[in-house]
Amino acid sequence: MKKISLPESVTFPAKPSQFAAECWFDDACILDMDYFVKTLSGIKAKGVRHDLIGSIITHYASKWLPDLSCGDVMEKSLANYFEESPESVTASWMKKRFFVETIVGVLPPEKDSIPCNFLLRLLRTANMVGVEPTYRAELEKRISWQLDHASLKELMIPSFSHTCGTLLDVELVIRLVKRFMHLDEAAKTGYALIKVAKLVDCYLAEAAVDSNMSLAELVALAGALPGHARATDDGLYRAIDTYLKAHPATSKEERKSLCTLIDSRKLSSEASLHAAQNERLPVRAVIQVLFSEQNKLSRHVDWSGSFNGIRSPSPGIDPPARCYSKREMTTQQMEIRRLKEDVIRLQNQCNTMQAQIERLGEKKRGFFNWKKLGMPSFKSGSVVDKIEEVEEPVNYGPETPLDMKTKLVRGRNPPKWRKSMS
Repeated sequence: MKKISLPESVTFPAKPSQFAAECWFDDACILDMDYFVKTLSGIKAKGVRHDLIGSIITHYASKWLPDLSCGDVMEKSLANYFEESPESVTASWMKKRFFVETIVGVLPPEKDSIPCNFLLRLLRTANMVGVEPTYRAELEKRISWQLDHASLKELMIPSFSHTCGTLLDVELVIRLVKRFMHLDEAAKTGYALIKVAKLVDCYLAEAAVDSNMSLAELVALAGALPGHARATDDGLYRAIDTYLKAHPATSKEERKSLCTLIDSRKLSSEASLHAAQNERLPVRAVIQVLFSEQNKLSRHVDWSGSFNGIRSPSPGIDPPARCYSKREMTTQQMEIRRLKEDVIRLQNQCNTMQAQIERLGEKKRGFFNWKKLGMPSFKSGSVVDKIEEVEEPVNYGPETPLDMKTKLVRGRNPPKWRKSMS
């Protein structure tokens, strides 16, 4: 086999490139793993930057294993060496295992030397061929350092364990997210936290389709991130709704525990409208969404009053000093009108859902008697009063449940609200 040596006059570019990596290792010598390690050690001794070392390793690994390449079309080179070699399947897998362990052993210690997506592909191959746990732990640690740079496609690693019932390795993602949360504040910035939260919500929406995914796994992964990591809970709501759709046998108590993960105040108007007419959600969660939309509308009404020069009802808040233009006032009025229409539409949807509940109760009267169990009837009184009698009071921030109930019953427009909810 042909050998190459590093001349003394070798110079490396200041910035790494794919061409620089290909120039050094498009040779037959890359078939020899020992010689590659020696050559890489010589390059490191030259004082080459760690990002160029990482580029060389990724290019070399992609030449050996097609699974480690990000491209869909693989050139016919040493990537097909395992398939062309007249060896048994066991020998081929053992060679892949030795290759992955060797690559993990020569990775530079710097955090940003190897792309996160390449490390995820390497971890997927490592789990497939069954490398030693120490090598898998090293890969998981490196991936957690830059989890905010991972893509959803590469994060969806299948489960190769016979004891795991899910198609995707959800336990692996839970470990990665928990490792990321244990990083120091310098490495775990606010922007990185937001990106990881979006990634986790998208992953949950994909994994929730699996009927074998347990409720504990969804709660553990969704709860691994703090509440302030999500600017909006639309992605989390989509994941929970997908889970409930794929698991119709979920009990009422389990549905309630899932809905506690969602902050109804952080749902957009579109998500709130969908939740208000979602029959898979418990009634309590729908009421919370309606309350949040009502509070949003009230705040916008108060702000519009301050824009018109009327003093805000909140103490200590003075109206703006400057006068707003006619265009700004028109924009604010249009926004308030749109929010009012959204709330009316949500109330109509709630009325429709309430009528469906009453019809279902009439059909099941022979099998389920509400009066014998002492449960309140939806026909007497408002829905808000009965929800508070059956379940514990809802916490809406600084206001007490009694203040909230008084505000709803004795508000500005009590006849219209009581008519819409009864």
